Amino acid sequence: MSLGAVFFSELMGTALLILLGCGVVANVALAKSKGLGGGTLMVNWGWGLAVFVGVYAAFASGAHLNPAVTIGIAVSKAGTDNPEFVPGVAVDFASIAVYIIAQLIGAFIGAVACWLAYKQHFDDEPEPANKLGVFSTGPAIRNYGWNLVTEILGTFVLVIAVLVSGYTTGAALGPLFVALVVVGIGASLGGPTGYAINPARDLGPRIAHAVLPIKGKGSSDWAYSWVPVVGPIVGGVLAALVYMAYVGVFGAPVDFLAALAG
Repeated sequence: MSLGAVFFSELMGTALLILLGCGVVANVALAKSKGLGGGTLMVNWGWGLAVFVGVYAAFASGAHLNPAVTIGIAVSKAGTDNPEFVPGVAVDFASIAVYIIAQLIGAFIGAVACWLAYKQHFDDEPEPANKLGVFSTGPAIRNYGWNLVTEILGTFVLVIAVLVSGYTTGAALGPLFVALVVVGIGASLGGPTGYAINPARDLGPRIAHAVLPIKGKGSSDWAYSWVPVVGPIVGGVLAALVYMAYVGVFGAPVDFLAALAG
């Protein structure tokens, strides 16, 4: 696979992820939406299904859709023979950059598409915080240190689940497994920060919020923006290190379901 194909795959998958993920927040939060007041579980399930769609759409590139996942996979493959993200795509600086740039651009595009879908509701929504909340995350209690801890833990769960899924799922079940993990993270760890667990998911839409002509949008809260970038990257690296120890104890990954069937 070429890096150009990787770029298109990740861009398309991340754009769909953000369109549907930000879309469910808009549906729950914005004035006059038919989903107004749907609650956090609706948001959790909406994001999980958004991941499900995005992963299938970007399956050719490995469906990272998240710089923390890309970095975590890269770290986990360090020291292995001929490490590749997918066949023909070596793990190196160029490929990592292509994955992350595609994810950021895709996230921006998805956020713009969400704004177009809910344009009238953004216009009628009186609270700037509700508008920003569609695009990016924010803390329930602002304390940068503890907010960072929450994002590290949430992303650790996501990336370790992605990395160890080879032990427990077949390829066909991978997207469903990851989607359900995201629902679980949101339900269990989403309260303090809104569980960005993905730098592209937060930064791309936050940039979109800053540049789009959204009526009465208010601040994009750049003072907080580093938390959902740094936290997920740290969590992804920690997950990779734990995964490497896991492999050291249990050996190379196997397809558990295929082993049962065989």
